[in-house]
Amino acid sequence: MNARALSRTRVSPSLWGGAILSSALLLAAVVSFFWTPYPPAAIDIPHKLASPSLAHWLGTDNLGRDVASQLLAGSRISILVGVVAVGIGLTFGIVLGLVAAFSGGWVEDAVMKLSDFVFAFPALLSAIMLTSAYGPGVINAIIAIGIFYVPIIAKVTRATANGVLAREFALAARAAGRGPLAIAFDHVLPNIAPALIVQATIQFAGAILSEAALSYLGLGAQPPQASWGRMLAEAQNVLYNAPSLAIFPGAAIALSVLGINLLGDGLRDALDPKLKTRS
Repeated sequence: MNARALSRTRVSPSLWGGAILSSALLLAAVVSFFWTPYPPAAIDIPHKLASPSLAHWLGTDNLGRDVASQLLAGSRISILVGVVAVGIGLTFGIVLGLVAAFSGGWVEDAVMKLSDFVFAFPALLSAIMLTSAYGPGVINAIIAIGIFYVPIIAKVTRATANGVLAREFALAARAAGRGPLAIAFDHVLPNIAPALIVQATIQFAGAILSEAALSYLGLGAQPPQASWGRMLAEAQNVLYNAPSLAIFPGAAIALSVLGINLLGDGLRDALDPKLKTRS
């Protein structure tokens, strides 16, 4: 990144705001591995539905579990699902997109038609099908979300790779007899990396929302695992008596998704060559 782009990155409100919120999410997950105010799954019926206090910073739920501890532990599930699901999407999507871009013809058409077919099955529907066959759980949720992201990444990779392959340096490399793998690693991937990075941040935010939705429906994290989506599902039974039980996990989901989306916007502004040219 040149000095001019770096200078704009330093003053980008989106990038700073996204970095702060995303860092808070990551910090919460890291801290939860070593410390939580109480064991997240510890049930304490005599102190159920307690209001926020020095003993329980955010109160307790209808089983007496500490809400702050559950929020901290739930951040681990959100990050786990985001990282692995996006990793699946990137791994298979980049490979398929590059194969389509380099092959062209019927191979490209077949890959794109396959991507359209997979994209027709949303992550929620895929998760329902997987859980009906193998049972609910985080692993099946991750697989379903990851499969849904493969065609998205494949389409982005194919479109951006075709643009790179049409440029003079790529044509010169082909004319010099360099193979597809060498051209892909030396020329294509370095030039499409910014677009893929931005797309990955967007999909990461979507993965957090998808995991929360699946857990809300009982298809994601299962007890005693803490999950923001499951916290929302359990809170609806006592919504009028303790509305904070829905507010806290809802705010955690909203702020996490907002932070990652802002981070993606900031990275797009910093890495998109067209935006650099306009400024």
